[in-house]
Amino acid sequence: MEINDIIRLMQAVKENDLTSFRLEEGDVKLSIKKEKEILTVSTAPVYQTLSEAGMCQQSDKGNESAGVMTKGTNDVELCTGNVVASPLVGTFYNASSPEAEPFVKAGDQVKKGQILGIIEAMKLMNEIECEYDGVVETVLVSNEDVVEYGQPLFRIR
Repeated sequence: MEINDIIRLMQAVKENDLTSFRLEEGDVKLSIKKEKEILTVSTAPVYQTLSEAGMCQQSDKGNESAGVMTKGTNDVELCTGNVVASPLVGTFYNASSPEAEPFVKAGDQVKKGQILGIIEAMKLMNEIECEYDGVVETVLVSNEDVVEYGQPLFRIR
């Protein structure tokens, strides 16, 4: 094998984000690996207050702050309890696969550290873990919804 062949192989490994490459020339053995990177993301407690625009916004005031979240123009619901918000922008999935049952539904008992959903961002699957023990009061997003950073996903009481 010549140096130019080795350089081309190195470039191919880099361009395709391979995690492992192996080559043996005697009786030609080739092994290529590309492993997916999976991140686990924990969200910090987020509390809601009413802004001048009438949308729920994050606040660091603690449990004593409860605001109002408007949905559309006429539907109003209280932002009480603990709200789990999106830690990043991406696509929300409520189950590990299209055939699987959702991780949680409204009314389900949850524990701290339990997976509530997955957000896909840049082809990475980020697990959303619950920061609270309690009951899922409301699931605020649907499967395959695009979510923004800080967007409320779940309300836990």
